[in-house]
Amino acid sequence: MGVVTVVVYAGYLATVLAGDGGAPLDRLPYAAALLWSVLAAVVATIVLNIAAALTTREDCGGKDQRDREIHRFGERVGQAFVVLGGVSALGMALARLDPFWIANATYLAFVLSAVLGSAAKIVAYRRGLPAW
Repeated sequence: MGVVTVVVYAGYLATVLAGDGGAPLDRLPYAAALLWSVLAAVVATIVLNIAAALTTREDCGGKDQRDREIHRFGERVGQAFVVLGGVSALGMALARLDPFWIANATYLAFVLSAVLGSAAKIVAYRRGLPAW
Protein backbone atom coordinates (compact mmCIF):
# COMPACT_ATOMS: atom_id res chain seq x y z
CA MET A 1 0.00 0.00 0.00
CA GLY A 2 2.87 2.35 0.74
CA VAL A 3 4.38 1.90 -2.72
CA VAL A 4 1.02 2.31 -4.48
CA THR A 5 0.37 5.48 -2.52
CA VAL A 6 3.73 7.03 -3.36
CA VAL A 7 3.44 6.20 -7.07
CA VAL A 8 -0.12 7.50 -7.37
CA TYR A 9 0.63 10.66 -5.37
CA ALA A 10 3.68 11.37 -7.55
CA GLY A 11 1.44 10.98 -10.59
CA TYR A 12 -1.08 13.37 -9.06
CA LEU A 13 1.59 15.99 -8.37
CA ALA A 14 3.03 15.61 -11.88
CA THR A 15 -0.43 16.00 -13.42
CA VAL A 16 -1.37 19.06 -11.40
CA LEU A 17 1.99 20.77 -11.75
CA ALA A 18 2.14 20.02 -15.49
CA GLY A 19 -0.94 22.19 -15.96
CA ASP A 20 0.98 25.10 -14.45
CA GLY A 21 1.06 27.53 -17.38
CA GLY A 22 2.42 30.23 -15.07
CA ALA A 23 -0.72 30.36 -12.93
CA PRO A 24 -0.51 30.49 -9.13
CA LEU A 25 -0.75 27.06 -7.50
CA ASP A 26 -4.12 27.71 -5.91
CA ARG A 27 -5.61 28.47 -9.33
CA LEU A 28 -4.57 25.17 -10.92
CA PRO A 29 -7.28 22.63 -11.75
CA TYR A 30 -6.74 19.87 -9.24
CA ALA A 31 -10.10 18.33 -8.29
CA ALA A 32 -10.41 15.83 -11.13
CA ALA A 33 -6.78 14.75 -10.81
CA LEU A 34 -7.21 14.32 -7.05
CA LEU A 35 -10.36 12.22 -7.41
CA TRP A 36 -8.85 10.06 -10.17
CA SER A 37 -5.66 9.49 -8.18
CA VAL A 38 -7.60 8.42 -5.08
CA LEU A 39 -9.70 6.09 -7.21
CA ALA A 40 -6.57 4.70 -8.89
CA ALA A 41 -4.94 4.05 -5.51
CA VAL A 42 -8.01 2.22 -4.19
CA VAL A 43 -8.36 0.08 -7.33
CA ALA A 44 -4.62 -0.70 -7.46
CA THR A 45 -4.61 -1.72 -3.80
CA ILE A 46 -7.61 -4.00 -4.28
CA VAL A 47 -6.15 -5.60 -7.40
CA LEU A 48 -2.75 -6.13 -5.77
CA ASN A 49 -4.35 -7.65 -2.66
CA ILE A 50 -6.34 -10.06 -4.83
CA ALA A 51 -3.21 -10.94 -6.83
CA ALA A 52 -1.26 -11.53 -3.63
CA ALA A 53 -4.03 -13.74 -2.23
CA LEU A 54 -4.16 -15.79 -5.43
CA THR A 55 -0.40 -16.33 -5.57
CA THR A 56 0.11 -17.10 -1.88
CA ARG A 57 0.15 -20.67 -0.64
CA GLU A 58 -2.90 -21.68 1.35
CA ASP A 59 -0.91 -22.54 4.47
CA CYS A 60 0.59 -19.00 4.65
CA GLY A 61 -2.67 -17.15 5.08
CA GLY A 62 -3.07 -17.47 8.83
CA LYS A 63 -2.39 -14.55 11.11
CA ASP A 64 -1.06 -15.02 14.59
CA GLN A 65 -1.02 -12.67 17.58
CA ARG A 66 2.19 -10.98 16.42
CA ASP A 67 0.67 -10.20 13.00
CA ARG A 68 -2.39 -8.65 14.62
CA GLU A 69 -0.28 -6.53 16.98
CA ILE A 70 1.96 -5.30 14.16
CA HIS A 71 -1.08 -4.46 12.04
CA ARG A 72 -2.60 -2.53 14.95
CA PHE A 73 0.70 -0.72 15.57
CA GLY A 74 1.00 0.36 11.92
CA GLU A 75 -2.61 1.50 11.84
CA ARG A 76 -2.07 3.64 14.95
CA VAL A 77 0.98 5.29 13.44
CA GLY A 78 -0.98 5.98 10.26
CA GLN A 79 -4.03 7.28 12.11
CA ALA A 80 -1.89 9.87 13.86
CA PHE A 81 -1.27 11.52 10.50
CA VAL A 82 -4.94 11.39 9.56
CA VAL A 83 -5.73 13.24 12.78
CA LEU A 84 -2.99 15.81 12.16
CA GLY A 85 -4.28 16.30 8.62
CA GLY A 86 -7.84 16.72 9.85
CA VAL A 87 -6.81 19.29 12.43
CA SER A 88 -4.70 21.09 9.82
CA ALA A 89 -7.60 21.14 7.34
CA LEU A 90 -9.92 22.45 10.05
CA GLY A 91 -7.47 25.22 10.87
CA MET A 92 -7.09 26.09 7.20
CA ALA A 93 -10.86 26.21 6.76
CA LEU A 94 -11.25 28.46 9.79
CA ALA A 95 -8.53 30.72 8.36
CA ARG A 96 -10.56 30.77 5.12
CA LEU A 97 -7.71 29.51 2.97
CA ASP A 98 -8.38 28.51 -0.61
CA PRO A 99 -9.94 25.04 -1.00
CA PHE A 100 -6.88 24.02 -3.05
CA TRP A 101 -4.69 24.14 0.05
CA ILE A 102 -7.23 22.42 2.27
CA ALA A 103 -7.78 19.57 -0.20
CA ASN A 104 -4.07 19.09 -0.82
CA ALA A 105 -3.20 19.17 2.88
CA THR A 106 -5.87 16.54 3.53
CA TYR A 107 -4.65 14.39 0.64
CA LEU A 108 -1.05 14.70 1.86
CA ALA A 109 -2.17 13.59 5.32
CA PHE A 110 -3.74 10.46 3.83
CA VAL A 111 -0.59 9.80 1.80
CA LEU A 112 1.63 10.19 4.86
CA SER A 113 -0.73 7.99 6.83
CA ALA A 114 -0.48 5.15 4.30
CA VAL A 115 3.27 5.45 3.74
CA LEU A 116 4.29 5.82 7.38
CA GLY A 117 1.80 3.20 8.57
CA SER A 118 3.23 0.75 6.03
CA ALA A 119 6.79 1.69 7.00
CA ALA A 120 5.99 1.18 10.68
CA LYS A 121 4.65 -2.31 9.92
CA ILE A 122 7.74 -3.22 7.91
CA VAL A 123 10.06 -1.98 10.67
CA ALA A 124 8.03 -3.86 13.28
CA TYR A 125 8.33 -7.08 11.28
CA ARG A 126 12.08 -6.59 10.88
CA ARG A 127 13.01 -5.31 14.34
CA GLY A 128 10.01 -6.18 16.49
CA LEU A 129 7.47 -3.99 18.18
CA PRO A 130 8.72 -1.16 20.37
CA ALA A 131 8.65 -2.03 24.05
CA TRP A 132 6.79 0.93 25.52
